[in-house]
Formats: sequence, structure tokens, C-alpha cells
Amino acid sequence: MLLQDLIRIPSVNPDNTAPDQAGVTGEKLMADFLKNYLEDLGAEVTLEEIQANRPNLIARFAPLDGRPRILLGPHLDTVGVENMTIDPFSAEIRDGKIWGRGSSDTKGPMAAMLTGLKENKNILHDLPVAVDFVAFMGEEASQHGSKHFAQHHAAEYRFAIVGEPTSMHVVHTTKGSLWATLSAAGVAAHSSQPHLGENAILKLAKSLILLQETLHPTLAAYTHSILGPSTINIGTISGGTRPNIVPDQACAEIDIRQTPELHSSGGALQLLRETIAQLRLPLAIDYAHENPPMETDIENPFIQRLLATDPHTKLTGAPWFSDAAHLSAAGLPSICIGPGSIAQAHTKDEFIDLEKFREGEVFFTNFIRSLADWSE
Repeated sequence: MLLQDLIRIPSVNPDNTAPDQAGVTGEKLMADFLKNYLEDLGAEVTLEEIQANRPNLIARFAPLDGRPRILLGPHLDTVGVENMTIDPFSAEIRDGKIWGRGSSDTKGPMAAMLTGLKENKNILHDLPVAVDFVAFMGEEASQHGSKHFAQHHAAEYRFAIVGEPTSMHVVHTTKGSLWATLSAAGVAAHSSQPHLGENAILKLAKSLILLQETLHPTLAAYTHSILGPSTINIGTISGGTRPNIVPDQACAEIDIRQTPELHSSGGALQLLRETIAQLRLPLAIDYAHENPPMETDIENPFIQRLLATDPHTKLTGAPWFSDAAHLSAAGLPSICIGPGSIAQAHTKDEFIDLEKFREGEVFFTNFIRSLADWSE
């Protein structure tokens, strides 16, 4: 079974696990498997190396001849397998489910998309809409694959269907995120004479409380009818070296989830900088990484075609971000869809319901087949 084959390839993101002794990553193993599979279906496949042994895969069934072109785009990597309570790569079928890392996020959606292509392989070359398959590296950390693809290929496409576990609903809007590391500096001293030092942990803690109290209502004002308000979470805090030393350094990592409204008003990073300056907090921003939100027009004809494929498919939004957001930010209208539940993604006993997975296979088969009568 294809999905079992995919799960059994350990494609943990290399930021979470080391490559093998030859420097080969699980992403590369997955890309090589997909290359052979897609070439057997008649695709012309290119592996674009984004980082060492970490490629994107681009498979084309029709030439670049000017016809409208869309892509099916899952990601190659998974999160790590630490503390899982099942064999992460067994792909066991039990209790009507397929178990293993990536079964939900996002090898289930990937396999359903591939089945849709396989079932339509005889018509893919001649469809009025070209359907490519693109698999991105690095989605689970920094999204280098989709960022590179957006920069170099987005202009070739009219629409992107990104594979994520959405219970087969069309996620057309998502929050963006800001991950930032904040630090406070102090003066070290012996703990028997703490008045001679300056405690960086206390400075940081007091500043974080004030930052949270100030930003919470400000962020809540940037709300969205589907996504809800922008939010802040203080996720980690660390500092000091020993209990008998007044700490001279401390840092915390925060996560701000931003709605499209906040992003269009300057963004979370600008708001964070302004708030720190306004409150005169003794904090430095040592690191900041933003991912954009996404909001795709629901009147897009490809969205309407997706909705028409199955009467159970609905429009929805999500608080998480994905490769689709980077494609959308580059001007390529994008959505997320796939079988499986986001509630199972990244869990210690990840699985996908076999019946729901089969429904996803049927959906993508029917969607691709429906493009035969596409006209503009």
C-alpha cells in the first residue's frame, strides 16, 4: 500500500535528527522514492537541491505550454519521533487506522494526491489545466523549500493545493506567526551578596509580565471573522548558570500568532518593537522569524471547483501556518486540503483513519478528472 510505503521512509526533518553517515537525509530518501513513482506514471521529475541533500521535487505531466497550471504540494518531512508510544515507521493497520509518524501530517494527504494522479495518468498530459506534483523540503522548520519555490516558480502557476490534514475541508485562511527570542542582561555577583549584582532573570520575568498584559488586549483588537484574535504565548524561559550566582543573562522565546489584519497593519514584529520601546522594557530582540498569514479569495474558480467535487467539503480557516502561506505571499493563490485531522498531527501515537484516507483518494481522483471540462 502506497501510504504504508511512505510512512516506512523515515523522513524526519534534519533539524530534528542527524543525517546518516553518508549525509543522506530522510527528505532525500523520500524525494528519491517519489521520483521513481512519478516517473512510472509518466511525469518529468526534477529534484532541486535547496540545502545539502535536501531537495524539492517538481513533477510535470504536461509541458510548460501556456495552459493554466496548478500544483498539488505536500511536504517531504515530518517532525521528530521522540517519546512516541508506537513504532513510528511500522505503518501498522489496526482498528481501522494506519499508524505511524506522518500518517496524518502529511503522508496521508500526499498519498491521496498521488492516487488521484495515478487514477488519471492517461489524461494528465491532455487536460486543459496542467496538474503538477510538488513536494517541499523543510516545512516543519523554517519552510526553506516553499520559500525557494515561491521565489523561483510561483509565476508559473495559477493555483496551489497544499497537502495538510484538514478533514477534507478547504483551508483558505490561516494565521501567521512571529517567533522571537527576547533577552535581558544583568550583572553577576555572589548570591550571598545579591545587592551587588543585577538579576537578569527578575528583569526578564517582570518585563514579560508587563509585555503580556499590554500586548494581549492590543492583539485581541486584530481579530478575524474565521480565525479569531491575534494571540501571544510565552513558550520558554531560561537564564543563569548556578544557584549561587546572580544571573547576568536570561532569555525567553515567544510566539505571536497574527491575523491578516495585523500583518497588513505592519505586522507582529513591528508591534513588538514598538511595545518594548513604549514601555521602556530592558529587553533585546535577539532573534525574530515571521511567517505570513494567508487569505485566499473564496471566489477563486479553483476553490469553487474543489467545493463542487464533494458536497461535504466546506470552507474553513486554521490558526496554524504552512507552506501555502509562503506561496500565497508570493502572489500564488493557495489553500490547504487533505484527509486526516490536525488533532493527530505531531502526536505520540499519530494515525489516520483508513476510511477517511480512502475518501481523500476518491476526492483527488474526482477533482483532477473534473478538470477535463475546464474552460475560461
